[in-house]
Amino acid sequence: MNINKQFPRALEDEAIFILREVAAQFEKPALLFSGGKDSITLVRLAQKAFFPGKIPFPLVHVDTGHNFPETISFRDELAKQLGVELIVRNVEDSIKAGKAKEETGKYASRNALQTVTLLDTIEEFKFDACIGGARRDEEKARAKERIFSVRNDFGEWDAKKQRPELFDMLNGKIEMGENVRVFPISNWTELDVWNYIKAENLAIPSIYFAHEREVFDRDGMIWSDSEFINKSQDEVPYKRIVRFRTVGDMTCTAAVSSEADNIDTIIEEILEAEISERGARIDDKRSEAAMEKRKQQGYF
Repeated sequence: MNINKQFPRALEDEAIFILREVAAQFEKPALLFSGGKDSITLVRLAQKAFFPGKIPFPLVHVDTGHNFPETISFRDELAKQLGVELIVRNVEDSIKAGKAKEETGKYASRNALQTVTLLDTIEEFKFDACIGGARRDEEKARAKERIFSVRNDFGEWDAKKQRPELFDMLNGKIEMGENVRVFPISNWTELDVWNYIKAENLAIPSIYFAHEREVFDRDGMIWSDSEFINKSQDEVPYKRIVRFRTVGDMTCTAAVSSEADNIDTIIEEILEAEISERGARIDDKRSEAAMEKRKQQGYF
């Protein structure tokens, strides 16, 4: 089966159209880049949208300080290869400044603290549009987002104030202080992303492929062993062959047991998967409406 031909190129055309609309309608956009598969896809789409010119906006990463090292290395190398500006702001600095408070306890994580650093970064650089890789199939709160999703002057999102988007009409008009989050691959699925990565022969961090790793078990999930996670005495690390379907902060991203060590086997695995992609995101399990609450406060 030729999986390359399964990628619907109409999705690529739509995403390129959206990116060009961002460049046309906003004065200072940025692309939120984590080094994960979705933001890597966005970078390739931006390359195509503005070829033969360079990507006309910076890549921005809010670094929790607890990210997977494989992802950080990939982020830096890709930015260097492309010759694009990479802006990194750190949650650690927000904590030191007293703007964010470090969580404590067994499930302590800096993931939610990224919101503070992101909003400060938007204010620092006066970004009026931030392009992100969120997709509607990932999580129910994200399914409520429009492609141009307006945030108020406090960075807050209100699902009830989402604008209608009829046909290809994208309304980027905002008031003073407001900004927009833009989601060019909103209509893609996880499978679409992987088919695109294969079709475009994109490099991705090794963490997405099966590899041996020190892990431990908690709450029926496989956690990557890390000095940033508060383990109890009975949570003993051991070696296991795993990979990651989604990559976030180490303190909130679980692995999956897998032998998939290439793109084709990953695609086959996704086709047979019985849990969602974000079923391995520990932060989403804090409450039924965890993602929506974070988004209301200004999260990605």
